[in-house]
Amino acid sequence: MSAAMLAQVTANGLSLAGLYALVAVGLTLVFGVMRILNFAHGEFVMIGAYLTYWLFALWGVDPLLSFALVLALMALLGALVQVTLVTRVLAAPHLNQILLTFGIAVTLQNLALLLWTGDLRAIKVWYASTALSVAGVSLSLGRTVGILIAATLTVGLYLLLFRTEYGRALRAVAQDPDAALVMGIPIQRVYVLAMAIGAAYAGAAGVVASVSMFTYPLLGFLFGLKAFCVVILGGLGSVFGAVLASLFLGLVESFVGTLIPQGGSWAEAISFIVLLLVLLVRPRGILGLE
Repeated sequence: MSAAMLAQVTANGLSLAGLYALVAVGLTLVFGVMRILNFAHGEFVMIGAYLTYWLFALWGVDPLLSFALVLALMALLGALVQVTLVTRVLAAPHLNQILLTFGIAVTLQNLALLLWTGDLRAIKVWYASTALSVAGVSLSLGRTVGILIAATLTVGLYLLLFRTEYGRALRAVAQDPDAALVMGIPIQRVYVLAMAIGAAYAGAAGVVASVSMFTYPLLGFLFGLKAFCVVILGGLGSVFGAVLASLFLGLVESFVGTLIPQGGSWAEAISFIVLLLVLLVRPRGILGLE
C-alpha cells in the first residue's frame, strides 16, 4: 500500500469514527449515569436527521445553521422522555427497562414511517459533494465538517464533565447515586440532564448523517446497532472508552473495506467480529466500569 493510499484510507476511517463517536458517547453517558440501556438512542439519531431534513426542505435552513436548534430540540425530547417514561422504570428490573426503551424505539420508528413514509430523503447542499485535497488526500467537505463537529462536541463533553458543577454531579451520581443523594445532589435532575445530553449528541449525529447519507425511518436502527457495538467494545459507562472504540472501529472498517476483496460487505460485519474477539480477552471492554 502506497503512502498516499494509506493516508486516504486513514482519513476515511476517521470520518467514520467521528460519526460513530457522536452516537456512542451519548448512549454510554446515559448508561454510566443511570445504568439503563436506552434502545431508543438510535431513533433519536433518526429524529435528528428528519428535523434537519425538514428544516432544509420546508424553509431552506442550511444544516449547519439549524445545528444548534436541532440539538436544543433533541435535548428537550430526551428530557421529556426521561421525565414521562424512563423515570418510572429506573428502580424496576432490567427487563422492564429494556422493554420500555425498546417500545419507545419501535414507536418512534413506526411514527416516522407513518408520517414520512419509507422514502429515502437526501439534503443537497454544496459542501456535501465538495471534496478537499490536502497533501494528496481527498476529503469530503461534508464529512470533514462532521469530524470537526464530533471533535468539538467531545471536547465540550470533557469540559462539562471535569470543569463544571453539573459535570461533577453527573460523575458523582454515576459513581454512587445513594451517596450523591446524601450529599444533596438532586439525582432526578441529574438523570434528566444525562438523558438530554445523550439525546442532543444523537441529534448531532443525525445532522451529520442527514448531509452525508440518506434519511429514512430505519436509519436509527442501523446506528443503534453500531452504537451498542461501540459502547460495549469501549466499556459500558466509559465515555472515553466509547471514543477510543469509535476510532478503532472506524479505522478497521475503512481498511477492511479497502484492502479485502468484496470488503464493502465485510466492513459491516467486522465490527461485531472485533467485538467478540475483544470481549474474549477483556469481557468489560476497553475501559469498562467495574
